[in-house]
Amino acid sequence: MNRHFLALADGSVFYGQSEGAATDSPGEVVFNTGMTGYQEIVSDPSYAGQFVTLSTSEVGNYGCCAADMESGGLFLSGLLVREMNEPSHFRAEESLAQLLKRFHKPALSHLDTRRLVLHIREHGTQKAWLHASDTAMSEAEAIQLANQWSGLDGINTVSQVSIHQPYDGATVHDLLTDAEPLPADAPTVVALDLGIKWNIVRSLENAGMRVTVLPYTASSEEILAYRPNGVFFSNGPGDPAGVTNVIETANSLVGRVPMMGICLGHQILAIAAGAKCGRLAFGHHGSNHPVQNLNDGTIAITSQNHNFAVQPDSVPASLELTHLNLNDRSIEGFRYRNEPVICVQFHPEAAPGPHDARNIFRQFYEMF
Repeated sequence: MNRHFLALADGSVFYGQSEGAATDSPGEVVFNTGMTGYQEIVSDPSYAGQFVTLSTSEVGNYGCCAADMESGGLFLSGLLVREMNEPSHFRAEESLAQLLKRFHKPALSHLDTRRLVLHIREHGTQKAWLHASDTAMSEAEAIQLANQWSGLDGINTVSQVSIHQPYDGATVHDLLTDAEPLPADAPTVVALDLGIKWNIVRSLENAGMRVTVLPYTASSEEILAYRPNGVFFSNGPGDPAGVTNVIETANSLVGRVPMMGICLGHQILAIAAGAKCGRLAFGHHGSNHPVQNLNDGTIAITSQNHNFAVQPDSVPASLELTHLNLNDRSIEGFRYRNEPVICVQFHPEAAPGPHDARNIFRQFYEMF
Protein backbone atom coordinates (compact mmCIF):
# COMPACT_ATOMS: atom_id res chain seq x y z
CA MET A 1 0.00 0.00 0.00
CA ASN A 2 1.20 3.52 -0.80
CA ARG A 3 2.73 5.00 2.34
CA HIS A 4 1.75 8.63 1.58
CA PHE A 5 -1.65 9.73 2.84
CA LEU A 6 -3.92 12.46 4.20
CA ALA A 7 -5.42 11.77 7.62
CA LEU A 8 -8.45 13.78 8.74
CA ALA A 9 -9.19 14.55 12.37
CA ASP A 10 -12.41 12.52 12.15
CA GLY A 11 -10.40 9.36 11.37
CA SER A 12 -10.83 9.26 7.57
CA VAL A 13 -7.69 8.46 5.58
CA PHE A 14 -7.00 9.11 1.88
CA TYR A 15 -3.95 7.56 0.20
CA GLY A 16 -2.00 9.12 -2.63
CA GLN A 17 1.42 9.66 -4.19
CA SER A 18 3.83 12.38 -3.08
CA GLU A 19 4.38 14.97 -5.82
CA GLY A 20 5.75 18.08 -4.10
CA ALA A 21 8.17 18.47 -1.22
CA ALA A 22 8.73 15.27 0.78
CA THR A 23 7.53 16.68 4.08
CA ASP A 24 4.72 16.30 6.60
CA SER A 25 2.41 19.12 7.61
CA PRO A 26 -0.80 19.93 9.51
CA GLY A 27 -3.52 21.97 7.84
CA GLU A 28 -7.19 22.56 7.19
CA VAL A 29 -8.70 20.74 4.21
CA VAL A 30 -10.80 22.74 1.75
CA PHE A 31 -11.76 22.18 -1.88
CA ASN A 32 -11.76 24.44 -4.92
CA THR A 33 -14.13 23.74 -7.82
CA GLY A 34 -12.28 25.78 -10.48
CA MET A 35 -11.31 23.84 -13.59
CA THR A 36 -8.36 26.11 -14.40
CA GLY A 37 -6.14 28.58 -12.55
CA TYR A 38 -4.21 26.15 -10.36
CA GLN A 39 -1.13 28.41 -10.26
CA GLU A 40 -3.21 31.40 -9.17
CA ILE A 41 -4.77 29.16 -6.51
CA VAL A 42 -1.53 27.81 -5.03
CA SER A 43 0.08 31.29 -5.01
CA ASP A 44 -2.92 32.98 -3.35
CA PRO A 45 -1.84 33.90 0.22
CA SER A 46 -5.44 33.45 1.40
CA TYR A 47 -4.84 29.68 1.44
CA ALA A 48 -2.22 29.90 4.20
CA GLY A 49 -2.68 27.03 6.65
CA GLN A 50 -4.89 25.03 4.28
CA PHE A 51 -4.66 21.90 2.14
CA VAL A 52 -6.35 22.75 -1.15
CA THR A 53 -8.20 19.92 -2.88
CA LEU A 54 -8.75 20.57 -6.59
CA SER A 55 -11.99 18.93 -7.67
CA THR A 56 -11.10 18.94 -11.38
CA SER A 57 -9.61 15.61 -12.41
CA GLU A 58 -6.38 16.73 -14.12
CA VAL A 59 -4.06 19.65 -13.35
CA GLY A 60 -0.65 20.81 -14.50
CA ASN A 61 -1.27 20.56 -18.25
CA TYR A 62 -0.19 24.11 -19.10
CA GLY A 63 2.57 24.37 -16.50
CA CYS A 64 3.51 27.43 -14.46
CA CYS A 65 5.20 30.76 -15.23
CA ALA A 66 6.30 33.81 -13.27
CA ALA A 67 3.71 36.08 -14.90
CA ASP A 68 0.82 34.05 -13.45
CA MET A 69 1.90 34.24 -9.80
CA GLU A 70 -0.47 36.03 -7.42
CA SER A 71 2.24 36.64 -4.80
CA GLY A 72 5.93 36.18 -4.19
CA GLY A 73 5.55 32.69 -2.74
CA LEU A 74 3.34 29.75 -1.86
CA PHE A 75 1.64 29.90 1.53
CA LEU A 76 -0.80 26.98 1.41
CA SER A 77 -0.01 23.93 3.56
CA GLY A 78 -0.29 21.51 0.66
CA LEU A 79 -2.07 20.53 -2.55
CA LEU A 80 -4.34 17.51 -3.15
CA VAL A 81 -5.15 16.39 -6.71
CA ARG A 82 -6.35 13.41 -8.71
CA GLU A 83 -3.81 13.60 -11.56
CA MET A 84 -0.80 15.92 -11.87
CA ASN A 85 0.49 16.07 -15.43
CA GLU A 86 3.67 17.30 -17.04
CA PRO A 87 3.12 20.57 -18.96
CA SER A 88 2.83 21.00 -22.69
CA HIS A 89 2.43 24.72 -23.35
CA PHE A 90 4.57 27.46 -24.86
CA ARG A 91 4.30 29.66 -21.75
CA ALA A 92 5.38 26.94 -19.32
CA GLU A 93 8.57 27.71 -17.39
CA GLU A 94 8.26 24.86 -14.90
CA SER A 95 5.82 22.14 -13.93
CA LEU A 96 3.36 22.44 -11.06
CA ALA A 97 5.33 19.78 -9.15
CA GLN A 98 8.54 21.77 -9.63
CA LEU A 99 6.86 24.94 -8.37
CA LEU A 100 5.65 23.14 -5.25
CA LYS A 101 9.08 21.66 -4.59
CA ARG A 102 10.78 25.02 -5.11
CA PHE A 103 8.67 26.50 -2.32
CA HIS A 104 8.90 23.36 -0.13
CA LYS A 105 5.19 22.56 -0.28
CA PRO A 106 3.91 18.96 -0.14
CA ALA A 107 1.32 17.53 -2.50
CA LEU A 108 -0.46 14.26 -3.11
CA SER A 109 -1.70 13.01 -6.47
CA HIS A 110 -3.66 9.84 -7.33
CA LEU A 111 -5.96 10.81 -4.48
CA ASP A 112 -9.67 10.04 -4.56
CA THR A 113 -10.55 13.73 -4.66
CA ARG A 114 -14.18 13.01 -5.50
CA ARG A 115 -14.63 11.08 -2.26
CA LEU A 116 -12.70 13.73 -0.32
CA VAL A 117 -14.77 16.63 -1.68
CA LEU A 118 -18.03 14.82 -0.93
CA HIS A 119 -16.76 14.05 2.58
CA ILE A 120 -15.99 17.73 3.24
CA ARG A 121 -19.36 18.80 1.84
CA GLU A 122 -21.11 16.38 4.19
CA HIS A 123 -18.98 16.80 7.31
CA GLY A 124 -17.51 20.29 6.90
CA THR A 125 -13.98 21.64 6.79
CA GLN A 126 -11.55 19.29 8.53
CA LYS A 127 -8.26 19.58 10.38
CA ALA A 128 -5.79 17.12 8.89
CA TRP A 129 -2.24 15.81 8.76
CA LEU A 130 -0.53 15.33 5.39
CA HIS A 131 2.11 12.58 5.39
CA ALA A 132 4.18 13.09 2.24
CA SER A 133 7.63 12.28 3.63
CA ASP A 134 9.39 8.90 3.58
CA THR A 135 9.43 8.71 7.37
CA ALA A 136 7.38 5.81 8.70
CA MET A 137 4.07 6.92 10.22
CA SER A 138 0.91 5.06 11.07
CA GLU A 139 -2.59 6.27 10.30
CA ALA A 140 -3.36 6.44 14.02
CA GLU A 141 -0.34 8.70 14.65
CA ALA A 142 -1.37 11.05 11.85
CA ILE A 143 -4.98 11.23 13.04
CA GLN A 144 -3.75 12.10 16.52
CA LEU A 145 -1.49 14.85 15.13
CA ALA A 146 -4.42 16.25 13.13
CA ASN A 147 -6.51 16.47 16.27
CA GLN A 148 -3.69 18.05 18.27
CA TRP A 149 -3.15 20.82 15.73
CA SER A 150 -4.51 24.17 16.94
CA GLY A 151 -6.37 24.97 13.72
CA LEU A 152 -7.02 28.44 12.28
CA ASP A 153 -9.85 29.80 14.43
CA GLY A 154 -8.82 32.96 16.28
CA ILE A 155 -5.26 32.72 14.91
CA ASN A 156 -3.43 35.64 13.29
CA THR A 157 -2.61 33.92 10.01
CA VAL A 158 -2.10 37.27 8.28
CA SER A 159 1.26 37.66 10.02
CA GLN A 160 2.56 34.70 7.97
CA VAL A 161 1.82 36.30 4.60
CA SER A 162 2.00 40.10 4.91
CA ILE A 163 4.99 42.07 3.68
CA HIS A 164 7.47 43.65 6.08
CA GLN A 165 8.36 46.72 3.99
CA PRO A 166 6.12 48.98 1.84
CA TYR A 167 6.28 48.75 -1.94
CA ASP A 168 5.00 50.70 -4.91
CA GLY A 169 2.12 49.00 -6.69
CA ALA A 170 3.64 49.99 -10.04
CA THR A 171 6.30 47.31 -9.53
CA VAL A 172 3.52 44.73 -9.94
CA HIS A 173 1.42 46.70 -12.39
CA ASP A 174 4.06 47.71 -14.92
CA LEU A 175 6.31 44.66 -14.94
CA LEU A 176 3.59 42.09 -15.53
CA THR A 177 1.24 43.99 -17.84
CA ASP A 178 1.43 46.27 -20.86
CA ALA A 179 -0.62 48.97 -19.16
CA GLU A 180 -0.17 52.65 -19.87
CA PRO A 181 1.60 54.63 -17.13
CA LEU A 182 -0.67 56.53 -14.76
CA PRO A 183 -0.87 60.34 -15.02
CA ALA A 184 1.03 62.37 -12.46
CA ASP A 185 -2.20 63.57 -10.82
CA ALA A 186 -3.71 60.09 -10.41
CA PRO A 187 -5.38 59.57 -7.01
CA THR A 188 -3.36 57.57 -4.52
CA VAL A 189 -4.49 54.54 -2.54
CA VAL A 190 -2.83 52.84 0.41
CA ALA A 191 -3.50 49.10 0.33
CA LEU A 192 -3.05 47.15 3.55
CA ASP A 193 -1.45 43.81 2.72
CA LEU A 194 -3.40 41.16 4.60
CA GLY A 195 -2.38 38.63 1.95
CA ILE A 196 -3.00 40.74 -1.13
CA LYS A 197 -3.13 39.17 -4.59
CA TRP A 198 -1.01 40.94 -7.17
CA ASN A 199 -3.91 41.12 -9.60
CA ILE A 200 -5.81 43.24 -7.08
CA VAL A 201 -2.95 45.74 -7.16
CA ARG A 202 -3.00 45.68 -10.97
CA SER A 203 -6.79 46.10 -11.01
CA LEU A 204 -6.64 49.15 -8.73
CA GLU A 205 -3.99 50.70 -10.96
CA ASN A 206 -5.86 49.77 -14.14
CA ALA A 207 -8.84 51.66 -12.69
CA GLY A 208 -6.67 54.78 -12.44
CA MET A 209 -5.33 54.64 -8.89
CA ARG A 210 -1.69 54.82 -7.85
CA VAL A 211 -1.13 52.20 -5.14
CA THR A 212 1.27 51.97 -2.21
CA VAL A 213 1.15 48.64 -0.37
CA LEU A 214 1.82 48.67 3.39
CA PRO A 215 2.23 45.85 5.95
CA TYR A 216 -0.86 44.83 7.91
CA THR A 217 0.76 46.29 11.05
CA ALA A 218 0.56 49.87 9.70
CA SER A 219 -1.35 52.15 12.06
CA SER A 220 -3.96 54.69 10.96
CA GLU A 221 -1.42 57.48 11.54
CA GLU A 222 1.16 55.74 9.35
CA ILE A 223 -1.46 55.22 6.64
CA LEU A 224 -2.70 58.83 6.70
CA ALA A 225 0.90 60.09 6.55
CA TYR A 226 0.82 59.05 2.87
CA ARG A 227 -2.12 61.45 2.36
CA PRO A 228 -4.08 58.84 0.39
CA ASN A 229 -7.31 59.52 -1.44
CA GLY A 230 -8.49 56.09 -0.30
CA VAL A 231 -7.52 53.07 1.80
CA PHE A 232 -7.94 49.48 0.62
CA PHE A 233 -8.19 46.43 2.90
CA SER A 234 -7.08 43.34 1.00
CA ASN A 235 -7.97 39.69 0.96
CA GLY A 236 -6.09 37.37 3.28
CA PRO A 237 -6.16 34.07 5.14
CA GLY A 238 -7.90 32.80 8.22
CA ASP A 239 -10.20 34.18 10.85
CA PRO A 240 -10.81 37.97 10.90
CA ALA A 241 -10.98 37.76 14.71
CA GLY A 242 -7.26 36.98 14.68
CA VAL A 243 -6.25 40.44 13.38
CA THR A 244 -7.68 42.75 16.03
CA ASN A 245 -5.11 45.43 15.23
CA VAL A 246 -6.45 45.75 11.66
CA ILE A 247 -10.03 46.01 12.95
CA GLU A 248 -8.90 48.81 15.27
CA THR A 249 -7.14 50.53 12.35
CA ALA A 250 -10.29 50.32 10.23
CA ASN A 251 -12.33 51.76 13.11
CA SER A 252 -10.03 54.73 13.49
CA LEU A 253 -10.13 55.51 9.74
CA VAL A 254 -13.92 55.64 9.43
CA GLY A 255 -14.99 59.15 8.48
CA ARG A 256 -11.44 60.24 7.66
CA VAL A 257 -10.89 58.64 4.23
CA PRO A 258 -12.86 56.55 1.69
CA MET A 259 -12.29 52.81 2.10
CA MET A 260 -12.82 49.56 0.22
CA GLY A 261 -12.43 45.93 1.27
CA ILE A 262 -12.27 42.59 -0.53
CA CYS A 263 -12.75 39.18 1.14
CA LEU A 264 -10.96 39.36 4.53
CA GLY A 265 -10.96 43.15 4.15
CA HIS A 266 -14.74 42.99 3.66
CA GLN A 267 -15.09 41.01 6.89
CA ILE A 268 -12.84 43.38 8.84
CA LEU A 269 -14.79 46.45 7.75
CA ALA A 270 -18.02 44.67 8.68
CA ILE A 271 -16.71 43.91 12.17
CA ALA A 272 -15.51 47.52 12.47
CA ALA A 273 -19.14 48.59 11.87
CA GLY A 274 -20.46 46.24 14.57
CA ALA A 275 -21.26 43.08 12.59
CA LYS A 276 -20.01 39.59 13.43
CA CYS A 277 -18.39 36.87 11.33
CA GLY A 278 -18.68 33.10 11.58
CA ARG A 279 -17.58 29.97 9.79
CA LEU A 280 -19.31 28.55 6.73
CA ALA A 281 -19.70 24.76 6.69
CA PHE A 282 -17.05 24.21 4.02
CA GLY A 283 -16.37 27.70 2.72
CA HIS A 284 -16.58 29.17 -0.76
CA HIS A 285 -13.66 28.23 -3.00
CA GLY A 286 -14.22 28.37 -6.74
CA SER A 287 -14.87 30.51 -9.80
CA ASN A 288 -18.56 29.96 -10.52
CA HIS A 289 -20.47 31.58 -7.64
CA PRO A 290 -23.48 33.65 -8.78
CA VAL A 291 -23.79 36.93 -6.90
CA GLN A 292 -26.68 39.36 -7.29
CA ASN A 293 -26.23 43.11 -7.12
CA LEU A 294 -29.18 44.21 -4.99
CA ASN A 295 -29.07 47.75 -6.38
CA ASP A 296 -29.75 46.91 -10.02
CA GLY A 297 -30.64 43.20 -9.98
CA THR A 298 -27.76 42.12 -12.20
CA ILE A 299 -25.95 38.84 -11.53
CA ALA A 300 -22.18 38.36 -11.72
CA ILE A 301 -20.29 35.07 -11.91
CA THR A 302 -17.60 35.46 -9.26
CA SER A 303 -14.45 33.89 -7.91
CA GLN A 304 -14.39 33.25 -4.16
CA ASN A 305 -12.01 31.98 -1.50
CA HIS A 306 -13.09 32.25 2.14
CA ASN A 307 -14.19 30.11 5.08
CA PHE A 308 -15.65 32.94 7.18
CA ALA A 309 -18.59 35.18 6.31
CA VAL A 310 -20.56 38.07 7.80
CA GLN A 311 -23.49 36.74 9.83
CA PRO A 312 -26.77 38.16 8.44
CA ASP A 313 -28.47 38.54 11.82
CA SER A 314 -25.59 40.68 13.11
CA VAL A 315 -25.63 43.39 10.44
CA PRO A 316 -26.25 46.81 12.06
CA ALA A 317 -28.55 49.45 10.60
CA SER A 318 -25.49 51.50 9.59
CA LEU A 319 -24.75 48.98 6.81
CA GLU A 320 -26.69 48.56 3.58
CA LEU A 321 -26.40 45.18 1.87
CA THR A 322 -25.42 45.48 -1.78
CA HIS A 323 -24.62 41.91 -2.91
CA LEU A 324 -26.07 38.46 -2.13
CA ASN A 325 -24.79 34.95 -2.90
CA LEU A 326 -27.49 33.12 -4.88
CA ASN A 327 -26.22 29.67 -3.86
CA ASP A 328 -26.64 30.00 -0.09
CA ARG A 329 -27.96 33.58 0.42
CA SER A 330 -24.80 34.61 2.30
CA ILE A 331 -23.71 38.25 2.36
CA GLU A 332 -21.42 39.20 -0.53
CA GLY A 333 -21.25 42.98 -0.26
CA PHE A 334 -22.29 46.07 1.65
CA ARG A 335 -21.69 49.76 1.98
CA TYR A 336 -21.69 52.10 4.96
CA ARG A 337 -24.85 54.22 4.79
CA ASN A 338 -23.24 57.40 6.09
CA GLU A 339 -19.59 57.02 5.08
CA PRO A 340 -17.75 56.38 1.77
CA VAL A 341 -17.01 52.69 2.38
CA ILE A 342 -17.76 49.76 0.03
CA CYS A 343 -16.91 46.08 0.40
CA VAL A 344 -17.35 42.77 -1.44
CA GLN A 345 -16.71 39.24 -0.24
CA PHE A 346 -15.88 37.89 -3.71
CA HIS A 347 -12.83 38.60 -5.89
CA PRO A 348 -13.64 41.00 -8.76
CA GLU A 349 -10.00 40.95 -9.92
CA ALA A 350 -10.14 37.20 -10.67
CA ALA A 351 -12.67 37.90 -13.45
CA PRO A 352 -14.25 34.48 -14.13
CA GLY A 353 -17.21 36.31 -15.72
CA PRO A 354 -14.79 37.58 -17.12
CA HIS A 355 -15.60 41.25 -16.44
CA ASP A 356 -18.91 41.02 -14.57
CA ALA A 357 -17.61 42.69 -11.40
CA ARG A 358 -14.67 44.77 -12.61
CA ASN A 359 -16.63 48.03 -12.23
CA ILE A 360 -16.31 47.78 -8.43
CA PHE A 361 -12.77 49.16 -8.63
CA ARG A 362 -14.08 52.09 -10.63
CA GLN A 363 -16.76 52.70 -7.99
CA PHE A 364 -13.98 53.04 -5.43
CA TYR A 365 -12.19 55.52 -7.69
CA GLU A 366 -15.35 57.62 -8.02
CA MET A 367 -15.63 57.95 -4.22
CA PHE A 368 -12.60 60.23 -4.03
